[in-house]
Amino acid sequence: MERQIIDAVNQGIVLIDQQYRIVGWNRWMEIHSGITSQDIANSNLFEKYPNLDNSTFVRSCKSVFKFGNYIFFSQKLHNYLFPFESIGAYTTRHNMMQQRCTIAPIRSDEEITNIVITVQDVTESVYLENELKMMSQSDSLTGISNRRFFDSRISEEFSRCARSHKALSLLLFDIDDFKRINDNYGHQYGDIILKEIARICATIVRECDIVARYGGEEFCIVLPDANLIGAESFAERLRRAVESVRVRYKDGGHISVTISLGIAEYTEKMRDEFELIANADTAMYEAKTKGKNCVSCFSAEAK
Repeated sequence: MERQIIDAVNQGIVLIDQQYRIVGWNRWMEIHSGITSQDIANSNLFEKYPNLDNSTFVRSCKSVFKFGNYIFFSQKLHNYLFPFESIGAYTTRHNMMQQRCTIAPIRSDEEITNIVITVQDVTESVYLENELKMMSQSDSLTGISNRRFFDSRISEEFSRCARSHKALSLLLFDIDDFKRINDNYGHQYGDIILKEIARICATIVRECDIVARYGGEEFCIVLPDANLIGAESFAERLRRAVESVRVRYKDGGHISVTISLGIAEYTEKMRDEFELIANADTAMYEAKTKGKNCVSCFSAEAK
């Protein structure tokens, strides 16, 4: 009866003795490990799963044996204890099953003779949590980061620079005469252009850079460890890449666009990130007044 109950539980149950021999292995563990309880019985846990032979896990087991406490292994810190492959749709993001595990004492006549490890598959909940997080941080049209994510990251980067005194530049740009494009060709083609520009940005930025849709036809790129000279070189490369874009129109023609870009660099005199954003916005407005399709750098003297 007891074995039937343990096998019916929808989570892994492993019993080990004080020599770390496996004395219990339920049906759930058999299915996901591919090892039957008969084949693994009395095997040393660390011989079967050498990844568990680490100071954290061993120390936890010793603590349970000695004090009879309960130990919790969170997925966020450890991902998993037992290296089981994930199954279903979640393999695209997690090739290994994400697990939430506990270690608890088993007593016999007040003496702790064994400990039980429970293994819960939380891959689905972790997958959905990540999906929701990505949705909350991504612009639904272009797929790049949204304004909310940008606001949090620019604050983090500004604080980092204030501490480390490293370079930081911010680039703001918008699409020239975007209203005319929507009026002449329709919002469908306006959306296509927005997505194409987001794609171009994503292909030329570094891994550490942050690309976001700031609002409407405005975009921003945070460039950590980039001074004004480096940012200006990057901005000019981006301007040329956008200028060369040709979006095919339904009558066989093409739609081309340009962008106006403003750049500001972090200085130690700045009060907060909002001043950096305001400076980049001022530089972008200056690029507009110069005739559009150009790059302008913020200058405190010209302010």
